[in-house]
Amino acid sequence: MTETLISLQSILLGIIGAIGFGMLFKKYSFGIVGNTIAGVFGSVFFIKSFGRLGFNPQSIMQNEAFNGVLFSINCIVSLLGGILGLIVLKLIKNRLNK
Repeated sequence: MTETLISLQSILLGIIGAIGFGMLFKKYSFGIVGNTIAGVFGSVFFIKSFGRLGFNPQSIMQNEAFNGVLFSINCIVSLLGGILGLIVLKLIKNRLNK
């Protein structure tokens, strides 16, 4: 698996996390398109912010060896990033409507 595929998979997990959270909690849902956008930006922001801790795609594929533990951490952070992106977007919307 290359770094590019890991990055794309991380974005996909962020989208899945945001859409799933929006389905479970209708209060936070912006529809499929809104949840997808929130999932993409939340996932990318989280991976870019916290990836420096050692679970970015380059660290996962260091020396052309696959590190499964770092990959699973990356997956979890991407999923949480999509969920938190959706929550932050809802908070911003509520603040702007006041």
